[in-house]
Amino acid sequence: MSAMPDQAQSGSNPATDTDSQETREWMDALSAVIETEGPERAHFLLEELLEHARQNSIDMPFSATTAYVNTIEPHEEERSPGNLELEGRLRAYMRWNAMAMVVKANRQHTDDGGDLGGHISSFASVAHMFAAGFNHFWHADSAERGGDLLYIQGHSAPGIYARAFLEGRLSEEQLLNFRQEVDGKGLSSYPHPKLMPEFWQFPTVSMGLGPLMAIYQARFLKYLHARGIADTSQRKVWVFCGDGEMDEPESLGAIGLAARENLDNLIFVINCNLQRLDGPVRGNGKIVQELEGEFRGSGWNVIKLLWGSAWDPLLARDKDGALRQIMLDTLDGDYQAFKANDGAFVREKFFGRDPRTIELVSKMSDQDIWNLRRGGHDAQKVYAAFHKATHHKGQPTVLLIKTVKGYGMGKAGEGKNTAHQTKKLTDDDIRYFRDRFNIPIPDSELSKIPFYKPADDTPEMAYLHERRKALGGYLPQRRAKADEHFTVPSLETFKAVLDPTAEGREISTTQAYVRFLTQLLRDKALGPRVVPILVDEARTFGMEGLFRQIGIYNPQGQLYTPVDKDQVMYYKEDKAGQILQEGINEAGGMSSWIAAATSYSTNNRIMVPFYVYYSMFGFQRIGDLAWAAGDMQARGFLLGGTSGRTTLNGEGLQHEDGHSHILAGTIPNCISYDPTFAHEVGVILHHGLKRMVEKQENVYYYLTLLNENYPMPGLRAGTEEEIIKGMYLLEEGAKKKKAARVNLLGSGTILRESIAAKKLLEEDWGVSANVWSCPSFNELARDGQAVDRWNLLHPTDKPKQAFVTTQLDGHEGPVIASTDYMKNYAEQIRAFIPKGRSYRVLGTDGFGRSDFRTRLREHFEVNRHYIVVASLKALADDGSVDAAKVAEAIKKYGIDADKINPLYA
Repeated sequence: MSAMPDQAQSGSNPATDTDSQETREWMDALSAVIETEGPERAHFLLEELLEHARQNSIDMPFSATTAYVNTIEPHEEERSPGNLELEGRLRAYMRWNAMAMVVKANRQHTDDGGDLGGHISSFASVAHMFAAGFNHFWHADSAERGGDLLYIQGHSAPGIYARAFLEGRLSEEQLLNFRQEVDGKGLSSYPHPKLMPEFWQFPTVSMGLGPLMAIYQARFLKYLHARGIADTSQRKVWVFCGDGEMDEPESLGAIGLAARENLDNLIFVINCNLQRLDGPVRGNGKIVQELEGEFRGSGWNVIKLLWGSAWDPLLARDKDGALRQIMLDTLDGDYQAFKANDGAFVREKFFGRDPRTIELVSKMSDQDIWNLRRGGHDAQKVYAAFHKATHHKGQPTVLLIKTVKGYGMGKAGEGKNTAHQTKKLTDDDIRYFRDRFNIPIPDSELSKIPFYKPADDTPEMAYLHERRKALGGYLPQRRAKADEHFTVPSLETFKAVLDPTAEGREISTTQAYVRFLTQLLRDKALGPRVVPILVDEARTFGMEGLFRQIGIYNPQGQLYTPVDKDQVMYYKEDKAGQILQEGINEAGGMSSWIAAATSYSTNNRIMVPFYVYYSMFGFQRIGDLAWAAGDMQARGFLLGGTSGRTTLNGEGLQHEDGHSHILAGTIPNCISYDPTFAHEVGVILHHGLKRMVEKQENVYYYLTLLNENYPMPGLRAGTEEEIIKGMYLLEEGAKKKKAARVNLLGSGTILRESIAAKKLLEEDWGVSANVWSCPSFNELARDGQAVDRWNLLHPTDKPKQAFVTTQLDGHEGPVIASTDYMKNYAEQIRAFIPKGRSYRVLGTDGFGRSDFRTRLREHFEVNRHYIVVASLKALADDGSVDAAKVAEAIKKYGIDADKINPLYA
């Protein structure tokens, strides 16, 4: 039906119409234009009239939505070239197998301490859409063209497995092991690339992340094409979401970017079954209209598919718009009630609202009325909507497709609030399901709920494989490694970062990172694959020099003259720019990073993303995306700048990070470091490149960087491997006979406090101190835990020793660890300190605040004086020094023993 504004469809308001005859003449004139010259001409005339009205300062009426009917007129529909009968049979078999998989899993494990769970109703509502895509639209990666990227609605995963089973890509044993993965035979509950690395491409069931990541994925395809790295001109990104999922802020948070950058390679398909997990999405409203307004207002092409073909004759006879008005006025909560009842109920409660509409269906039986489908369950109309979406240029497209949650499940869940949780069906429910979809399984076999797969030589199976062959192969499918290979420049290439700073010169580790990146960009092979990603903080991190050097990606180029054009480092936007500048947008920056970090898989192009940001606004703000990156086997570098709770001294509580390394440690394939010196940064970044680029290992790196300037000691040959493992001896204590000894461990900025404490210990107290740089307590902990596990499971073999233990063996004395992070960060290695040694940890627990760094370190009790006191206390506890020495030190350094604990301050 024509997508005119709601008011125009429903007629003018009689209460405000002072000349109804004139109104009718205008309406008739417009109708005549539409009929004789077409909707395009009518649209042009309306635009001209509106502009004329604006010029005369007339208050303009506004409607962000169109009528509650299909966007595509029946006569405008592209006809499906497929065999709809065969597609219907295949769709029925997939519905059955998806249902059987979930029900069988939950029946056979009821005595195993709980249900496995699973979902039937989501795929039941979206099956027609998946069928249209797989049969006609979604291209696999082939020699002719790159593959389309599919963000599958997570709860519908059983339907995707059911299709792959018919295709022969999954076995019956795998289906029987749905959600049973420990033995490696089963299928993951939802799309998880980590668990099924050659099948699923994107994790989508953490609601909202799929739509957000997909937008930046589509933009990244354009970026690759603009830079000449890959031809992505024919590829589409398809994103399947539920209407309830659109409540997540992330779902709609970046739709403006998609329109602004004209991402016509992006298609959202929102399954509007009007129901979220517990009940209606908008019981008192209309979610389709709400979403249409959101997307149209943001500049998207909107296609609504609400009604199936059986409604077309009724709407064609609806000359006065009475049916359209009821469609518009009916609330979503009522629409759900209709589908939970029967045809007689719909006749009375829907069509019965107006004598004109009850007359429209007077010759229809209750069963005929019940058979009036929603648009998402009409194969022809779904095909026409998909076809129109794929041929639209210049804008992203959203398809708002109305369906019934639990379609075909009958009393077990069709249209009911309980549909989402339904995973167990009675024998009667299963019989109803079989009969409704005409599955050829006899009553005698029904209690077993067998999977059904036609013989290979049947027309259905031939058609199934023929359609995928025509589209380049089977989907979903994931590439585990890129076909291309790169050699990382030697470590010596980054000599400027590894050498000591010249006398009198000081730099920060942030500067060291920028120097490393600049050198890497000069590499002819790997340099073009580097993707610097910024969130409006380039100048903060000293990266503005890259603006002119490699440019900022903008699909329109730079249409204005930048205000700093006369400067060497002016703000340069370019169609082939290399930098992704996301503005103040950490979630967008992380989504772009994920797109680049998984490009080896999605595009067969190895890219090396470096995303630098304030460390406080990393894992804390985008932790779910960081976890998704782990699931997606991302490879790249995250860099948390101005890290630590006492380093970003003027910004206060909201900016000071004392826990990002603890959060990073929760992601199994995230390798994290808190380096102090430039050479450590260089060694770690180089090692990361070797692992992720040359070896194509599925890990990603997190480094924290500092904005403090100080002299850099340079790399000492032979310590490279120890740096990577997480700990090396930086300075050995004086070897005085009978002197008490301690070991000072530190990382990041506080390692320099340990160095200063070493001097105080030796000069003021005669204590010899070894200083250990520990770039990663997380890596040390993981090593120790792995060793501990091996020893547990190999009790008769010679025990292995944790790296921490090995390093400290032969260096007697208590161990004191100090960092700019919460105590938990360094506490992780307590179990691996050599037996008989005391271990004391200093950290920055509590909220941050603004002040000078020296005062902040005093406040959090991690400065050199507290390290000295902690060392003396540990020695006193061991009987190596008198306890009075500890009290003397507290007095000497002016420490207030009664001040409030910084955790509570």
